[in-house]
This record gives sequence, structure tokens and C-alpha cells, in this order.
Amino acid sequence: MNYLEHLINNKKVFFNFMKEGYPLFRYSNIFFRDLQYAISSYFKMKERPISYAEASLIANDFIKNMVNSGELLQIDNKSWKVNFEIFSEKSSTILEGV
Repeated sequence: MNYLEHLINNKKVFFNFMKEGYPLFRYSNIFFRDLQYAISSYFKMKERPISYAEASLIANDFIKNMVNSGELLQIDNKSWKVNFEIFSEKSSTILEGV
């Protein structure tokens, strides 16, 4: 499984998963460590656990992708501003694409 590609293709599902544990909404701040832990938890929930180091690398690449697309606006080296709407969906969608 290509974890980065999965996150990019399932951003809506991932951010709805993340929203369950973090205060996340348009223009909120998002921190590197929060994304890293959410990525690790997300793949653990999908029964595809990854290491701490892998989660860190994936988080870096995922953030770069989202900055390039304008979905995250960089504040400093460890924090970004969410620049898109996050709508809640039924939790059943979290398991799509397992």
C-alpha cells in the first residue's frame, strides 16, 4: 500500500477521522505532531500499522502536497492553517478503501 497516495486520494475521509480527536475546522491551526499521530492512528485503525518514523515521513510529504495545492497555509516550520472546509460524514465512510 502506498500510504501517501492513499491519504491524498482519501483526504476527506482522513480529515473526518482526524476531526474526531482534534479541533479541526477551516482556518484552524494544525500542527505537525498532530498530523503525524493522526496518520499513525488512521493506518492502525485500518489494520495497516506504520512506525513512528514512517508516519513522520508520510506527514512531511502529505503536508508538502497540501501546501502546494493551497489546502494548507504554512505559518512556521511546524504549523499550518487549514484552508478548506471539513464536513463531518458518517463514521462508516472511514473504512472505505481498506
